[in-house]
Amino acid sequence: MDAPASKRIRAVVAVVVISLLSGASLVHAGDIVHRDDKAPTRPGCDNNFVLVKVATWINDREEDEYVGVGARFGLTLESKEKDANKTRIVLAEPPDCCATPKNKLTGEVILVHRGNCSFTTKANVAEAAGASAILIINNRTELFKMVCEADEPDVNIGIPVVMLPQDAGESLKQSLLEKINVFVQLYSPKRPLVDVAEVFLWLMAVGTILCASYWSAWSAREAAIEQDKLLKDASDEYLSTEASYSSGVVEITTTSAIVFVLIASCFLVLLYKKMSYAFIEVLVVLFAIGGTEGLQTCLVALLACFRLFENAAKSFIKVPFLGGVSYLTLGVSPFCVTCAVLWAVYRRHHFAWIGQDILGVALIITVIQIIQVPNLKVGTVLLSCAFFYDIFWVFVSKWMFHESVMIMVARGDKSGEDGIPMLLKIPRMFDPWGGYSIIGFGDIILPGLLVAFSLRYDWLSNKTLREGYFLWTMIAYGLGLLVTYVALNLMDGHGQPALLYIVPFTLGTFITLGTKRGDLSHLWTKGEPDRICPHVRLQPSE
Repeated sequence: MDAPASKRIRAVVAVVVISLLSGASLVHAGDIVHRDDKAPTRPGCDNNFVLVKVATWINDREEDEYVGVGARFGLTLESKEKDANKTRIVLAEPPDCCATPKNKLTGEVILVHRGNCSFTTKANVAEAAGASAILIINNRTELFKMVCEADEPDVNIGIPVVMLPQDAGESLKQSLLEKINVFVQLYSPKRPLVDVAEVFLWLMAVGTILCASYWSAWSAREAAIEQDKLLKDASDEYLSTEASYSSGVVEITTTSAIVFVLIASCFLVLLYKKMSYAFIEVLVVLFAIGGTEGLQTCLVALLACFRLFENAAKSFIKVPFLGGVSYLTLGVSPFCVTCAVLWAVYRRHHFAWIGQDILGVALIITVIQIIQVPNLKVGTVLLSCAFFYDIFWVFVSKWMFHESVMIMVARGDKSGEDGIPMLLKIPRMFDPWGGYSIIGFGDIILPGLLVAFSLRYDWLSNKTLREGYFLWTMIAYGLGLLVTYVALNLMDGHGQPALLYIVPFTLGTFITLGTKRGDLSHLWTKGEPDRICPHVRLQPSE
């Protein structure tokens, strides 16, 4: 190893822990609206909730485009921009539109404030006054799903009803108060069933685990072969070398798995309560440090495989505070630092997701290679705890905090930023609503630790792909993530706890196969088969 193992591990693991504590939900960023399911659907009040584009023209010049949400009731909107009418908008008088407005309406869109009466009352009054549509300004800077009250009889409303966030509504209101002619165009484009971004994100997650697993298994095999050579000598030199080498890997215990979930929960609440611009800046710095370390580790390992860099990888120089560092590491370090700094500086630009994903993938691969699950028992405890952690903070936390803590943290709603950096993201390419498809590091790292363990076991057992556990566990992960995306689309983009689907697939497949093949005892306790000589079990599979 370049530097003393303990120092490298502290640098990586410190950032990794913070990364894992960051939410593990999988969402479409930027398109989530708040639920209100208190009232059941019924005839006239059974529309699907849809996002609505509100294009604006001020004095015949096209201006900002806002996003609203359609109500459970009212006329449905056109899905294509070319079919939507451009209509003049007026401010209601009185502003709440709970009584017949003084405006003489002849098909205009009416802008009203939320409150003082039900949504359906406002819509009925606006329709009776001659409005062609009603825009309701929310009293908060977010979207709210409008439903019918349970005791309201008249829900046969023939005009579109759309909710606007407070900031968008106030902007339109200000223009109207200044006696400016404002026109709007309302339409609701349909989101594609599957976006290319989801396909690429799936490939990225699966490919990351695949690379990390093979690196982890290769490192374990090389370590065991080296151990076998030293066992033959049975010298003091072996003892010191073994201790030095084994320190390069951190093995999780059942206790640490449980403690992780408790600390993760505390940190998640801290993020939720103290989320701010400054807090995000701290996370950006931590992620940049972790990404630098991860990218450096991956590049050094990759370049060391080429003869051109072989001598540089094996030649060391003593560096203060770090100890022995290879010349190859010194050579790639400036490049890695530059990449991380450039990402941090330009992270708000539309192309910054590329740098974030590169640093994130490198960090994840490094983590899975360094941190290992020693047996199936620890893997089961870790994933089971993560399973309930994910469900609790995505779903159950709504009852305690009146909103999903995990999703709020992942989206960074309270920070003025685009969310925490500890996740992979890809822009939705063919989605008219834009935004990003994202997946938290925890959704890759935690199941990735189990998948990497399965490949290490297969190599130590000389099992072929078909006879081993890695192939089936890897397929199970891919299917679990695929089901998550299906659920995500069926739920109109509402954040889903990915581990809710991934853990049963991966862990269930592993345990079922182990039981069927009679290997469960070794898998559960020892994590590797019984063999006389280490080098025998490490021969390539036929």
